Amino acid sequence: MTDLDLAQILATISGADSAAMEAAKRRQAELAKPPGSLGGLEEMSIRLSGITGKIHNSLEKRRILVLAADNGVVAEGVAATPQSVTMSQAINMTRHLTGMSALAQFFRDDVVVTDVGICSDCPCPLVRNRKIRYGTANLYREPAMTRQECLEAIAVGLALAREAKADGIELIGVGEMGIGNTTTSSAVLACLTGSPAQAVTGRGAGLTDQAFARKKEVIDSALALHGPDRQDPVDVLAKVGGLDLAAMTGVYLGCAQMRIPAVVDGFISIVAALCAVRLCSKVRDFLFLSHISYEIGYQIAQKELALSACLDLHMRLGEGSGCPLAFQILRGACAVMNHMATFAQAEIRDDYLAQLRRGDAFSVKS
Repeated sequence: MTDLDLAQILATISGADSAAMEAAKRRQAELAKPPGSLGGLEEMSIRLSGITGKIHNSLEKRRILVLAADNGVVAEGVAATPQSVTMSQAINMTRHLTGMSALAQFFRDDVVVTDVGICSDCPCPLVRNRKIRYGTANLYREPAMTRQECLEAIAVGLALAREAKADGIELIGVGEMGIGNTTTSSAVLACLTGSPAQAVTGRGAGLTDQAFARKKEVIDSALALHGPDRQDPVDVLAKVGGLDLAAMTGVYLGCAQMRIPAVVDGFISIVAALCAVRLCSKVRDFLFLSHISYEIGYQIAQKELALSACLDLHMRLGEGSGCPLAFQILRGACAVMNHMATFAQAEIRDDYLAQLRRGDAFSVKS
């Protein structure tokens, strides 16, 4: 894929269907309940209508796409976990043995694991081989990858979203597996927002004070060395990002192009979502945040996207682990829209709500 190809794809993405959203709002107003009483569930059902163009949605076919890759920056001591865990957990996901995949199996969600940059050959045929290269370079010393490699990774994500559409998938979750990717995500987020490493960097899966200080030093130094263009997310991803991040960015772009709602997992996932939105602002209409990550940088990215998360469970696992839980909440939003009685069906006159509907008659201000 070239920059021109990407530009042509971005030009095909349109935002939410405003007419469908208005129809969904009217449907919500007819349901036998006080206005707005189901809060976020109502908002979700309306936003889903804006994506699909339908008032009634089911979300019966769901898939979590996991992008796996290694990061050369682990050579700088920024991760407590051995790099070999990337491969091991990618394989374990196909066996439903990780946190995300155990939840996905319980809720009957598909899981597709794709290798875009694990640093060795994967012996498991269930892990798809779309390897761009054997891990990124050490971003502390040189750019993580070339621009062309980054574009190729984005193309992998786009293709996965298109395949999901062809398979009839109605809801996609975006996860990852890659030791060292909280460092790459923090670097990308710092650049995109103009924040210092101190403001966006957490301890990931756990670091000593010395290693944590080193992690922030590595990020600030890499940004100063490479000078990525914050107005060009591809440049940022190529210089200080990861192959998993780039491919996830492609998934979000593909979801928007194919008009499939996309559920964002934790910190790494939301940074990729921000990259996609910076490439095309209309992508935001297709995003649902699963949970508030424990990582410090998550809230900065969330503020940039101006979206609310479904859950706050102090989770910090990654993998896409928040997605199976958020899937069920989104299904609940659909159940309300599809199965709840209207005032007419419940044989309740709703004229008593006329005045209340003119303003907020429910909030109590302290």
